[in-house]
Amino acid sequence: MATQAYCVKCKTKRDMKNEKQVTMKNGRNATSGICGVCGTKMFKIGGGAASTKSKAKVPIKQATKKKARKTVKAKKK
Repeated sequence: MATQAYCVKCKTKRDMKNEKQVTMKNGRNATSGICGVCGTKMFKIGGGAASTKSKAKVPIKQATKKKARKTVKAKKK
């Protein structure tokens, strides 16, 4: 059974050809392929089986401290 995903060119759900299971940088699974009708690249996040590769943890960026801005008071004339 072919995976269905939304084609932005056809503006409807279509069956995907040449499906590949991929793992995104954040470790989630996704499916990549092409539209069977128009040939546009398609991408569907989620689903699919977990890959056999070990998932490397991607470090989460630590929240940076916002530098306090110095407020300049307007001089009265």
